[in-house]
Amino acid sequence: QVRLVESGGGLVQAGGSLRLSCAASGRTFSTMGWFRQAPGKEREFVAAINWSGGSTLYADTVKGRFTISRDNVKNTVYLQMNSLKPEDTAVYYCAVDRSPVPSTRATSYDYWGQGTPVTVSS
Repeated sequence: QVRLVESGGGLVQAGGSLRLSCAASGRTFSTMGWFRQAPGKEREFVAAINWSGGSTLYADTVKGRFTISRDNVKNTVYLQMNSLKPEDTAVYYCAVDRSPVPSTRATSYDYWGQGTPVTVSS
């Protein structure tokens, strides 16, 4: 049984940083990614990474501020979020995909975590 457990969310002031973690169990996946959903909005892609870490994708809204990485020994993906803005406030979801090519489409991902909330105050 596949299980994804996110952690690291919380309340931070604008300009601050947070590091999200997502530990996967049950099996390994080629692609791991992060999505987010703000209140009243649709879920949107944030970042994704392939198995080797050599291929990463970022949403334009987070490029240069967020960094995705993974530890395949721990079967964990991370999202380092710097220079946070109030518009980054959302529930952040970890997702995994058996495809080796990272995608920005939520429908490509096979399993999802329960989400961890991030609130950025101005």
